[in-house]
Amino acid sequence: MPRYRLTIEYHGGAFAGFQRQEGVETVQSRLEAALETLDGGPVTVVCAGRTDSGVHALGQVVHVDLRQNRPPWIVQNAVNHHVRPALISALDCALARPDFDARRSAIGRAYRFRILNRRAPPALERGLVWHVGTPLDAEAMHWAAQRLVGRHDFTSFRAAQCQAKSPLKTLDRLDVRRRGEEIWIEAEARSFLHNQIRIFAGTLKQVGDGKWTPDDVAAALAARDRAAAGPTAPPTGLYFLEVRYPPEALRPPDDPAGDEQDDG
Repeated sequence: MPRYRLTIEYHGGAFAGFQRQEGVETVQSRLEAALETLDGGPVTVVCAGRTDSGVHALGQVVHVDLRQNRPPWIVQNAVNHHVRPALISALDCALARPDFDARRSAIGRAYRFRILNRRAPPALERGLVWHVGTPLDAEAMHWAAQRLVGRHDFTSFRAAQCQAKSPLKTLDRLDVRRRGEEIWIEAEARSFLHNQIRIFAGTLKQVGDGKWTPDDVAAALAARDRAAAGPTAPPTGLYFLEVRYPPEALRPPDDPAGDEQDDG
């Protein structure tokens, strides 16, 4: 069975999250329905990272095994045709190696959180940003964010219902930058805890408001207690930005270099 790798974007406000759930519409269920129409039988879509209801994606990666070997452009076009009118788009599609796994092969994930920081509420971007009407100090937020970079116990920054076995994570990057009326919080790590970035955003807003200092953020981290950190920001501002894979994972299935071993 050929394996395909697709990059997709979607508007999270239209779905009850990525993962298939009984009785509600999810990104996974719509993708699988579209692919089953093409392939003539049940399929299972595996994603690089599950997103909650309201969370968007610009570069989610999935893989799927199909019964028939078709050119990737046909698979991509079929998904975009059959998934309509759902707010999902397949941006690209490629044949993948049999051992490629959208989730397990990933070595890095990046997210962006968008804050619209102006007095007037959004009209065109409602549901796509977190609107904060009072001025925020983005530079102070950035310097406070640096206290979270590195390998830490992030118990204070994960949801109470988080199912991860360990709260230990290595945060590779957490940047805060003002872009006109918006403030972008961007985070990179191999993986994240449930609601980790939304809690980062809610906590850093406290710094931007002048209510917290960078030392307060460090103290919240050290407390290892969810109650010590700031509130969980709404999902509307969060975007799954991209996934990183090692080069060998992205080689086409007919590339012998993917099977070569370095004897040196």
